[in-house]
Amino acid sequence: PCGATRGAQLSTLGHVVLSPVWFLYNLLMKLFQRSAPAITLESPDIKYPLRLIDKEVISHDTRRFRFALPSPQHILGLPVGQHIYLSARIDGNLVIRPYTPVSSDDDKGFVDLVIKVYFKDTHPKFPAGGKMSQYLENMKIGDTIEFRGPNGLLVYQGKGKFAIRPDKKSSPVIKTVKSVGMIAGGTGITPMLQVIRAIMKDPHDPTVCHLLFANQTEKDILLRPELEELRNEHSARFKLWYTVDKAPEAWDYSQGFVNEEMTR
Repeated sequence: PCGATRGAQLSTLGHVVLSPVWFLYNLLMKLFQRSAPAITLESPDIKYPLRLIDKEVISHDTRRFRFALPSPQHILGLPVGQHIYLSARIDGNLVIRPYTPVSSDDDKGFVDLVIKVYFKDTHPKFPAGGKMSQYLENMKIGDTIEFRGPNGLLVYQGKGKFAIRPDKKSSPVIKTVKSVGMIAGGTGITPMLQVIRAIMKDPHDPTVCHLLFANQTEKDILLRPELEELRNEHSARFKLWYTVDKAPEAWDYSQGFVNEEMTR
């Protein structure tokens, strides 16, 4: 009986000692799970079907497509500087196109793509128009399309530090800069905006961004409100300039093809 009593006392003591340990363990696990959201793009070799949940008409030929991630707690999991591929069967053929989201991993539960739709019979050199952009235009809410990524040879790591791979098989080379010069045309603005936003949202990142954005006309300037809002809020770190082929009468920026003078 004495031994049984002593065993019970030891068992009780063990329970008393272990309870705070298990409590702390469970608390840490919950905090870790809360601080590490689920990632959608777990492997660049897997295609993830995502559902269209909203479509916004930005202009006569530009749309913002919002796709739902697997859960409201998921993030896309796309490093800054990387892009995704969309793939779909169109007229019996597999069509794959690269896109850079305008949303980021600060956004949970969804991913946004801003895409210019190239309609058929609008450009003499491309009478059929854009296969993928027209496919997206015709998607209905609830339809799915396959995402794959992350992809790309560049990752922005913050504080002016870029990890750049010469090719897919090479290890990244770290380059640290004080300023970044960017030249974009048309829909090529989305990769630039991704990096600019990442830099501007960090008040401790001193990197200065200079963007020269070329378009056909003033109305073709994609994501202009977002760009000018960033410039107004971060005028010391973000310098923005436009050039268009056909300028209106009251135009404060450049006209014509990009040249050396515009980059100064």
